[in-house]
Amino acid sequence: MHVLFVCNSNVCRSVIAERLTRAFAAEHGLPGLTAESAGTRALVGFPPDPMAAETIQGLGGDTTGFKARKLKAEMVDRADLVLTMTDSIRDQVGELAFGIAPRTFTLAEAHRIAKVTGAKSIAALHHARNNLAYVGRENIADPIGLSPAAFLEVGDRIAELLFPVLGALAPHEQTKLAGEDDRPGLVIAPGGPGGPLSAFLAAQRGR
Repeated sequence: MHVLFVCNSNVCRSVIAERLTRAFAAEHGLPGLTAESAGTRALVGFPPDPMAAETIQGLGGDTTGFKARKLKAEMVDRADLVLTMTDSIRDQVGELAFGIAPRTFTLAEAHRIAKVTGAKSIAALHHARNNLAYVGRENIADPIGLSPAAFLEVGDRIAELLFPVLGALAPHEQTKLAGEDDRPGLVIAPGGPGGPLSAFLAAQRGR
């Protein structure tokens, strides 16, 4: 399952999500789970914002080699799942490629649908999309230019939404292992110490 994350500048929110997905895949032994990110108005070639980098590292991710990229149609075409940080960005992505809407969601939207329905596939998420009313805010605000605390809050929010979605979808999209269809949605196998999920949960307990 190849996931594309999209925000505006591609130096904060989407790179946090991308690098946490890579860490999640490594921690849970999911080599077929891959991720990249881009921005609709990307600061092309820039590294992650320093506070975004600290957030990623604090949650167990790695920023090595990252450079911001502008969103292109071919990125959308090769993605199995596109997760955006706001609904307006989601709508912009939908204009780039024909037929992309069934696999494009805001991150919060994907989490909400999976949590409510127990969906374990991208197709199931799309099928239930229009049957559920919005619940709370579905956009993740851009922290660029704000305080370190704002970055930590955004990082925690992304992790809180992202890890359950990956845990629900990735094993089923990749392997379809026997008996997995009997498992409920939003299941995350416990990871080893120091992994991104472990770090996130530890941070929550320390609040």
